[in-house]
Amino acid sequence: MADQNEKSEQDSELQGFSTRAIHAGQDPDPTTGAVVVPISLSTTFAQDGVGNHKGFEYSRSGNPTRTAVDTQIASLEQARYGMSFASGLAAEDNILRLLTPPHNGGKRILLGNDAYGGTFRLIAKVWEPMGFPWTAVDLTDVDRLRADWPDDTGMIWLETPTNPLLTCFDIEAIASIAHERGAIVVVDNTFATPYLQQPITLGADIVVHSATKYLGGHSDVVGGFVATSNDEYAERIAFTLNAAGAVPAPFDSYMVLRGVKTLAVRMDRHCQNARAVVDLLVDHPKVERVLYPQLPDHPGHEAAAKQMSDFGGMVSFQVKAGSENSAREAAMRVADATSIFTLAESLGAVESLIEHPGAMTHMSAAGSPLEVPDNLVRLSVGIEDSRDLVDDLAAALDTI
Repeated sequence: MADQNEKSEQDSELQGFSTRAIHAGQDPDPTTGAVVVPISLSTTFAQDGVGNHKGFEYSRSGNPTRTAVDTQIASLEQARYGMSFASGLAAEDNILRLLTPPHNGGKRILLGNDAYGGTFRLIAKVWEPMGFPWTAVDLTDVDRLRADWPDDTGMIWLETPTNPLLTCFDIEAIASIAHERGAIVVVDNTFATPYLQQPITLGADIVVHSATKYLGGHSDVVGGFVATSNDEYAERIAFTLNAAGAVPAPFDSYMVLRGVKTLAVRMDRHCQNARAVVDLLVDHPKVERVLYPQLPDHPGHEAAAKQMSDFGGMVSFQVKAGSENSAREAAMRVADATSIFTLAESLGAVESLIEHPGAMTHMSAAGSPLEVPDNLVRLSVGIEDSRDLVDDLAAALDTI
């Protein structure tokens, strides 16, 4: 597999994040001079002779538009290799295929005890029945992780910040422990994005994204992404990507490519608006607890402050019970009462979204070690005017 990021590595010390987001992998088209990477819809590519092609043979194996995205995001993650997938879960499934097969003593997966419900479902409901054990662990306690490390662990999987409690973990410390014991370190960087955090530089082996979220940024494309600087992992994941075929369409690749160009300016506004929302919530009489990495008492605040350049656009909070309803009912009422915050699953787009994780994105984790609190509300704070968002949320809280 070719190193997609040789020029990006050379330029990284000279070019800033936004410059690379707009230019990495996106040279003007050599035929027409077009400054926007064309959407290459062709499924097959002409060869000058048998085996003599221009880098592309068949669009499942490689596509020019997809290659542009792979180079762009790999550069931003400061990784040597990048690979696009049809969805975030397709990307996760391909990463899990790096584990030792069960007939050779299937390796254990360590999963943080707060994680996306879809990741939990994939590991617990798909991979465990195939012979891959897993354990939910508290990744905020590094000393306990070191002491209680299962000997058969092959991979440790962490989100930071997590979905939906926004807990943050010390990537560098966890990677050090894992590598001492020969385990692969996977970091889901969806919430932080490469603008706020680059896990490869902190010791992670593999970074995974749901490109559906902040990378795409406009709620109009589903995609996944894997970045790594490890030659072996890159080769194996690329092989499985081609063999199993979970590739994004050229138009989807174009949509992610376009979205990432504005990632930096969008994330700045997401973070700014999130702070305005937090300011409302921390002193609100109907809010029991606010979860945001910038708050000094937040789990993993020190880790976030050390490894993130800002604290992100996701905010979660727990609602107090109302006079006529339970805390769960109060949380669901708030989620249903907003007008600018749209009640919907997903996150990371320009519009603000609100949801009740226990009844929506994390329903699959009910009854498991990853079950979320009944009174939890998760916000994906968009880039609207902050005053409107604060007023909308305040009015919703007044309904309980």
